[in-house]
Amino acid sequence: MSGVYPTPVQHFMVQGGNAVCHLLFCPPFLPPPITTITSISISIFSSFFFSRFTLASTHARQTGQMMMMTMPLPVAKMWTSLYVCVALLSCLCLPAAQPRKMRCPSTCSCSRESIICVGGSSVPRISPNDINSLSLVNGTFSEIKEAMFAHMQSLQLLKQNSGQILRVLPCEGVVYVLLVHFRLLNSNSLTTIRDDAFSGLPHLEYLFIESNKLETTSKYAFRGLRDLTHLSLANNRITALPRDLFIDLDSLIELDLRGNAFECDCQAKWLMMWLKSTNATVSDVVCAGPEAMKGKRLNDMTSLHNECISTDFTLHQSVASESLSVDTFTYKNDVYVAIAAPNTESCMVLQWDHIEMNFRTYDNITGQSIVGCKAVVIQSLVFVIVAQLFGGSHIYQFDDDQSRFNKFQDIEVSKISKPNDIETFQIGGDWYFVIADSSKAGLSTLYKWNAKGFYSHQSLHEWFRDTDAEFLDVDGKAHLILASRSQVPVIYQWSRSNQKFAQQGEIPNMEDVVAVKHFRVKEELYLAMTRYIGDSKVLHWGAKQFVEIQALPSRGSMILQPFSFKERHYLALGSDYTFSQLYLWDAQEKLFERFKEVYIQAPRSFTLVSTGRRDFIFASSFKGNTQIFEHVIIDLSL
Repeated sequence: MSGVYPTPVQHFMVQGGNAVCHLLFCPPFLPPPITTITSISISIFSSFFFSRFTLASTHARQTGQMMMMTMPLPVAKMWTSLYVCVALLSCLCLPAAQPRKMRCPSTCSCSRESIICVGGSSVPRISPNDINSLSLVNGTFSEIKEAMFAHMQSLQLLKQNSGQILRVLPCEGVVYVLLVHFRLLNSNSLTTIRDDAFSGLPHLEYLFIESNKLETTSKYAFRGLRDLTHLSLANNRITALPRDLFIDLDSLIELDLRGNAFECDCQAKWLMMWLKSTNATVSDVVCAGPEAMKGKRLNDMTSLHNECISTDFTLHQSVASESLSVDTFTYKNDVYVAIAAPNTESCMVLQWDHIEMNFRTYDNITGQSIVGCKAVVIQSLVFVIVAQLFGGSHIYQFDDDQSRFNKFQDIEVSKISKPNDIETFQIGGDWYFVIADSSKAGLSTLYKWNAKGFYSHQSLHEWFRDTDAEFLDVDGKAHLILASRSQVPVIYQWSRSNQKFAQQGEIPNMEDVVAVKHFRVKEELYLAMTRYIGDSKVLHWGAKQFVEIQALPSRGSMILQPFSFKERHYLALGSDYTFSQLYLWDAQEKLFERFKEVYIQAPRSFTLVSTGRRDFIFASSFKGNTQIFEHVIIDLSL
């Protein structure tokens, strides 16, 4: 045909044996002059396509049919133009079955590119065809199970600038449907979407599961849908979504979560964080609860209550020794622990092992009936004060060359008869320690460091069977509280002029106190007073006196120890008769609430030990092993 341009779209079919292949040709836009064209032979220069074409040709020869692919054109004496572009090589493969004509299910309405099914109890089985949209309305199945659409696996999706979808035809033995849209609407039964529910549809772009009774979506329900651009779960009964539900949706542009009753508690924390980081447009996520969050938009929130963090104490290690007290110190970036073990007549020194991640034996200071080991680091010198019931008390100094503690100094025997507690502290630039003596003829004594040793500086509180000493700062002034079995606790204040403590007052109505410890919550000063008989008390400093704010039943208790980890404040109440109780501070009520109970035989002290990245509590036991509990953080949003 002379002077005729190719039609806008021409398909040429080449058939050899059972192989069916299609080529699509495009018209030229800027035709160059061509004098005479008698025929056009099409060659495929791509190595990939050429190899595929050669295989097909070889197969054709084997079947006795030579594959030819020509396009005869009449000779024309005129300027003409022709560009041939190969837009798509539909299929160059070995023998393929001819596509079967689609059979529309009885409950569905079918067109060339879409199917709408009403009231079905399953996903329709569809033969190979050009379907790209599937809608299921008022379905009766209750859940979308794994691989429920595997028989509708999508082919590669190619788009021209015009938006037309070009599809690669199927090869023999593979059932493919190009499913681009899927709608599941108004199902009265659908409540659950299982993991991998849409496997086999990697090129799905639109997924709408709306106005159902959907409550549960498994974590990997949308796994593999990397081409999904639009997702709607609107108007369901969703209260929470599993963490990282949308992690596979790399192409997501729009997400609709309207019409659900989301609980904006810790389970929603991940969704709140995801909303801040995603580039997709997301509808309003309105909170239906808890009550404090009701009606608020999760999209606007930056944090949830308490950041959804809880804690626990788990047993990390057990030291095979009974103990009365535990103290900790740091020297040259290493963490050490000194444990007073009277039954083994030793003060055990442990060191944190950064490789084994536990506490290992470092040194052992021997003595007679050791009841207290207290460390003090003065510049580059490390001392351990060892209080004994018999044979006097002593001070040991660490020797770097020998990597051990050697006796440095004796403490006057006449001053200390029955030591019960050691307290070290610094006032100004001077270091002190005080030993509380609990004997009837005891004399609690203050010692001061003078660059050569610790020497007696002041006698305190004679004849009162002192059980504990606590140094603290009250309104910017140094104070010392001595607890006693025979009278109420006495408060001393440091006199700068005399460089000694002077008795200032007492804490009324607090007889028979065996231990006193102070702590602070947001700069507010509190005392924890331990009583063996009756209730232990928590007191608050205000209006120039300590006032009781809470009583804790504590029959058989020898220690009520406060300690803090990362702004979480605890009380450990030991008991000789039952489980020990851990209490956690309630910031709103400004009281302690019961948090956890642990079993420790006759606990005598609870000591906080931090290694930098990990936090521990050493629980000494008078009748069992010393227990080491680790303080762990629990993310409730996981």
